[in-house]
Amino acid sequence: MKKEFLECGKIVSVHGLRGEVRAQSWGDSPEDLCAFETLYLDGGKTPVTVERARVQKNVVLLKLKGCDTPEAAQALRGKVLYLHRGQEQLEEGQYYLQDLLGMQVYDADTGRLYGELCDWSETGANDVYHIRFEDGKERLIPAISQVVIRVDVEGERMEIRPLKGLFDDEPED
Repeated sequence: MKKEFLECGKIVSVHGLRGEVRAQSWGDSPEDLCAFETLYLDGGKTPVTVERARVQKNVVLLKLKGCDTPEAAQALRGKVLYLHRGQEQLEEGQYYLQDLLGMQVYDADTGRLYGELCDWSETGANDVYHIRFEDGKERLIPAISQVVIRVDVEGERMEIRPLKGLFDDEPED
């Protein structure tokens, strides 16, 4: 099921004396977080207006409306930032990683159900998807076009073609 509000970062610390916060962006780059005039807290329940945003090294410095003191900024520390799904338009074939969580993963050739996509990791070369098999074991697949054949976000289904040896601990059929 698609979430209305998507996690996009986290407030990690206070910056300066005027209520600015340092936020870690969970997008492709820190600049992505600077593009929004409104962000949300509390799972999307509390909208906050972004007065200004800029990147400093690998974090985003945010000045949020109503947050004017270091104490007010400190109260936001550790809060997750959200964006509303409608705030950003994806191109054809793109999807939010959060929409993949809970997706059923099938073999593209045999239709066999492997399990559920339960997490992902970022690596230097490509993302890695974590699949929880029926036996409870978690196995990893590279998120590359040679392995991930189809992603149907609406149908909550992913079809993969594992590389030879990827699931070597699997019993032979």
